[in-house]
Amino acid sequence: MRSNFLGYRGSKPFAFALFGLFALSQVGITESANAQTKPLQKVRMVVATGVLDVTYTEFTIPSILGYWKAEGYDVDVQPAGGSLQGAQQLVGGGAEIAVGSGNAFVSVAAKTNVPLRIAMTLRTSDWGVGVKDDGPIKSAKDLKGKTIGVFNLATGGILWLNELLQLNGFDPAKDVSLVPTGMGPTPVQALQAGRVDGLLYWGSALASFENAGLKMREIAGDDWASYPDYSVAVTQPMADKDPAMIIAVLRGIAKAATFVAANPACAIKLHWAAYPASKGPGDEALVLKNDMHSVERAVAAMDQAMKSFGQGKLRGVFDKAAWEHLIKFMVKTNQLDAAVSTDTVAVRIPDLVAKINDFDVKAIQDSAKACKV
Repeated sequence: MRSNFLGYRGSKPFAFALFGLFALSQVGITESANAQTKPLQKVRMVVATGVLDVTYTEFTIPSILGYWKAEGYDVDVQPAGGSLQGAQQLVGGGAEIAVGSGNAFVSVAAKTNVPLRIAMTLRTSDWGVGVKDDGPIKSAKDLKGKTIGVFNLATGGILWLNELLQLNGFDPAKDVSLVPTGMGPTPVQALQAGRVDGLLYWGSALASFENAGLKMREIAGDDWASYPDYSVAVTQPMADKDPAMIIAVLRGIAKAATFVAANPACAIKLHWAAYPASKGPGDEALVLKNDMHSVERAVAAMDQAMKSFGQGKLRGVFDKAAWEHLIKFMVKTNQLDAAVSTDTVAVRIPDLVAKINDFDVKAIQDSAKACKV
């Protein structure tokens, strides 16, 4: 499950109000002849988050800048709640594409024997346990007997916490208590009031808690950032039926991730313009500073995935060794009863990574840097 501190009511992106800001030919906003003559194909995507805030701009920028429309698709992006809820919607036919924690998707596929497949690795793990900076907890060894706040009791981060506890000789089922603290002001207040001793959340959420005034240190495993985490999933039957759609949607995400990495401040302002309720109250400079702090954590996890799995050049790579590493980790932490083959985890679409990355990276970066929002 992913979310952020700021919540809002979603609204349809008003892309027409933003087109004048860019050289449209550079970023691919101009519609293709095919998109002009045929109705846009509708696609439903669900994202594991409570709200689509600024830390999910790789899923809102493609609509705002027309990346998907140019390829003939109208993608309706909606929050799914948690990764398990997203997987359920995907398997149940409520969506064609789902985004969430990779370990959750692997677990669902293995335990239900449904053809759920990873199509794109977006981010490495950036989970951590946030504790009071001036408090008594200095390391993982100090977590024994403590109460940890989590978004919910099915959140993907519990996998990482269990491993950390085991490495320190603790029994996760007995030595630590988990309580759901959700998002918004609740987790911040819970830590401040001492109702919990730490908060197990992903990077951008922890950053948002800092924005709200918490002074924290983070406790995490030394190798957590080496694991694939936030990913895009589809079913293999959908991939067989309409690979072109999946490729186009994923390419739009890759373009957006490139844009956000090149100019996160511009991406935030575009998101604000399209979703006005997502902009926090108060001084705009302070709001931007706080949102930048959160978005930079998300960008760092995306960049780490590209560096670790795509040799610093390709986005969305399914790195077989990394996913085997994650699967072994899941067996070790009792998330899986036995290891599964990566052949049953990765989607089968010929030349998928090359097609996802088949766009002018420099043109996207240049358009982002030229942003004058």
